[in-house]
Amino acid sequence: MARSIATTARVERDELLDFIRPRHHATLSTVRRDGRPQLGPVTSGVDDEGRIVVATYPQRAKVANIRREPQVSVVIHSDEWNGPYVQIDGTAEVLDLPEALEGLVDYFRCISGEHPDWDEYRAAMVEQGKSLIRISIDRWGPISTGGFPPELADT
Repeated sequence: MARSIATTARVERDELLDFIRPRHHATLSTVRRDGRPQLGPVTSGVDDEGRIVVATYPQRAKVANIRREPQVSVVIHSDEWNGPYVQIDGTAEVLDLPEALEGLVDYFRCISGEHPDWDEYRAAMVEQGKSLIRISIDRWGPISTGGFPPELADT
């Protein structure tokens, strides 16, 4: 049986955004007070400004970490486990209500499309006390896949 070969593809920003827009499974890494990473799975989208956006609650550890240290990393995963992925390093900011409200609408749109009742959605976001994390992309690695190094693929 043929082994899958690991791949890496360096891409420009527009290609990166095209890659991450349809992918909504991510792992967000923030920095704990002691300097160690805090990682968590999140649902992410890309806003019209090309920033990664994540809806959250202000009480979460990731929010406290970002408020203290805004440098973050995000791995954007494909839906299939062995699919392509990319690591992005960026600078995050947290928006709380009411400032976050229209950003939360954009977040929903970029992941799920149009909501049947935007007034109801906005009311739910206010009732839940949601916040929005926006990550400006500073740098990124190659779009990669796992697998064997090419020199071992046929052995």
